[in-house]
Amino acid sequence: MKEFGYKRAIDVPGAVALLGADPEARFLGGGTNLVDLMRAGVERPGRLVDVRELPLDRVEPTKDGGLRIGATVTNSDLAAHPEVRRRYPALAQAVLAGASGQLRNMATVGGNLLQRTRCGYFTDVSKPCNKRDPGSGCPAVAGEHHNHAILGASEACVAVHPSDMGVALTAFDAVVHFRTADGEGEVALDDLYRPVGDTPHLETTLPAGALITGVALPSAPLAARSRYRKVRERASYAFAIGSVAAALDVRDGVVRDVRLAFGAVASRPWRARTAERALIGSPADGAAFTAAADAELAAARPLPHNAYKVPLMRNLVVALLTELNEEAPR
Repeated sequence: MKEFGYKRAIDVPGAVALLGADPEARFLGGGTNLVDLMRAGVERPGRLVDVRELPLDRVEPTKDGGLRIGATVTNSDLAAHPEVRRRYPALAQAVLAGASGQLRNMATVGGNLLQRTRCGYFTDVSKPCNKRDPGSGCPAVAGEHHNHAILGASEACVAVHPSDMGVALTAFDAVVHFRTADGEGEVALDDLYRPVGDTPHLETTLPAGALITGVALPSAPLAARSRYRKVRERASYAFAIGSVAAALDVRDGVVRDVRLAFGAVASRPWRARTAERALIGSPADGAAFTAAADAELAAARPLPHNAYKVPLMRNLVVALLTELNEEAPR
């Protein structure tokens, strides 16, 4: 590991200034991803700016009926918060599905969203990787890719974003708030992650030196009856091979509103807007759920060893929407 300096920030403007003064500095939250990558020699910051003590550790209701989640709220605290569990149960379920209890106790909301989209080739510095060394190639395309992307990928990178939390936040139109030396800004979570294209090393649309200060969830009454379902290769701590966050509003047997987001299928949490449009106004039944899933997955471009994800995601969508429909008030 490269030697590095360390500085603890005491306020948000100070944290932003510290990063701006050192082009090799990085913000440190829980460190559950960054420190691992430093150990592997993938990340080599010259200084870490510790932001854990900043006053960004609260979950608060907003005037419009939504929630404001501070960037240093831990994953464990987020999942246990009564308002999160009541208003956005899929978010609590997604957080609890991710990582181990020890990691959830350390990991932060801001850090979770900014964890690197990665695969084994990225974390192995002996292998080429366009994300780590732009222009060196993507060996996963012809190599090990059974858990890689089927949507929105390119020849330059087929890795998938690992966040469970991000999938649920994307389903409910979360907005990321940040601070730079020029002031405050915000970006919809759905727009936070850049398309892969031929520049997979550029992952987000955040301005240089930006510090995430929080995430806002707008009011979404249908989210109170939402669910997150994750499929993984083993029952214990593991990344998803496919996941879905869903909420459904059915009246008189017709879908009035729906939210769907997919995980482990793309370089970012994937909002399934095509499926949502197909469902609104349709009968709430298995045929409509299947047709909507197929409409979304029509854009899938699987590789030879991950084509199983297409039927997997179709079955996940149908099963989850069917469960929500059966539980809907009549």
